[in-house]
Amino acid sequence: MSLAFRAALASLILPILAGAAETAPPWQDSFTARLEALAVLESLNADLLSHDSATLTLDRWCATHELASPARIIAERVHDVDKPPTAEQRRLLNVDAAEPIRYRRVKLTCGPHVLSEADNWYVPARLTPAMNQVLDTTDTAFGRTVQALDFRRRTLSAVLLWSPLPPGWEVGAPVPVEEGKPLAIPHGVLEHRAVLTLPDGTPFGTVVETYTGELLAFPQPPQR
Repeated sequence: MSLAFRAALASLILPILAGAAETAPPWQDSFTARLEALAVLESLNADLLSHDSATLTLDRWCATHELASPARIIAERVHDVDKPPTAEQRRLLNVDAAEPIRYRRVKLTCGPHVLSEADNWYVPARLTPAMNQVLDTTDTAFGRTVQALDFRRRTLSAVLLWSPLPPGWEVGAPVPVEEGKPLAIPHGVLEHRAVLTLPDGTPFGTVVETYTGELLAFPQPPQR
């Protein structure tokens, strides 16, 4: 088989494999599916809480669940939107009202799937000039841009915006299962608020991350 033929064959097969990795049938509603979805979300929540970079955690999630090929998180910056920092955010960043704070909103995607929508407020004076240039002129994810700072993440809150099972399900509360229909997963399923600090504890950014139902865009676990 010639190299030219192999290359042509690969050009036909790879897009098919990539498409298969990026699409999956919807989860079917059942008690088991809801229990599995809750376990998956709690697992991701724990993973996010135990690591400082949400971007790198989503990189691993994208690869483990084969949401796309190649499995890599890409940031898509949302332009023409601005959210001035609140007094509380300035307090968290330990800056006065005169200190410049920049705002950035991005969507973190894995292939066609938007896994997270992140709002970042940061103090440019506490980053390097090169980092500020990247943040000003590219769509690179914030966590990837500032990774060299060896930053720390202090979580302020982590909230499940959607629970597949209602409170008290474990003691017999009714579960709203619609057998034979796709499981209805809302857009926002998890929200994290955090402060990012330098190794010496100096805060340089705050973030609000909304994780989406696209995190479950992989085949439903097989019944055992």
